[in-house]
Amino acid sequence: MTLADILTSLFPGGHDVRNDDGVLSGSGALRSGGRALVVGIADRTAVGIDEAIRLSRYVLDSIASGSGPILVIVDSDSQRMSKRDELLGLNEFLAHLAKCLIYADIHGRPAIGILYGHSAAGGFLATALATRVLVGLPGADPVVMDLPSMSKVTKLSIDILEEKAKSTPVFAPGLQNLAQTGAVHLTWDEATPLADQLEALLDDLPDARDRRDALGKERGGRLKAADIAERVHGLALQTR
Repeated sequence: MTLADILTSLFPGGHDVRNDDGVLSGSGALRSGGRALVVGIADRTAVGIDEAIRLSRYVLDSIASGSGPILVIVDSDSQRMSKRDELLGLNEFLAHLAKCLIYADIHGRPAIGILYGHSAAGGFLATALATRVLVGLPGADPVVMDLPSMSKVTKLSIDILEEKAKSTPVFAPGLQNLAQTGAVHLTWDEATPLADQLEALLDDLPDARDRRDALGKERGGRLKAADIAERVHGLALQTR
């Protein structure tokens, strides 16, 4: 689906979403009433400090101006790996954007990521993965870290990583693998109006507690994270 198709299907009652050099902003009329704020990245744009601070402003401004959900629609590259962005503290800007989305989520504007294209690395973490739940559309191509980059970090050969990716979703790119680890909450059906699927999700939205580790355990893609987190939480309570 193209971005125009997605917005039309999400908001049959109309929307005013604009694409300004790859940065999405605006709102759309919900079928159940009220409006959803729409922000995001389009056209496989890399997320640099300029994009991050603009999106952060839209999100923070929305907390005082409404109470509907925030839809974070994403087709991005990774973070912008330029000297300018790195010297100005890109990591801090990306962290600020992620924290703004989380802050808005716990202050009355639940954040829902909608991944329809590519996304990778810091650009993925600070947008789609910083939401309460992430929805994937067929054809989406998420990569937390590509295998050549992972090879440099782990010092394992690409051949070994490719073999591990066949049986271990945490090593593998792609929508299905991210769903198996619990990072992708749902995959929507593009043959069904997205407005209907959005309303169904809003009616049954999980609470703000991050349960992706438990979902990954349930789906067999991340077997240890939930148990380790529970043990750490228990130990922390004992030391109070």
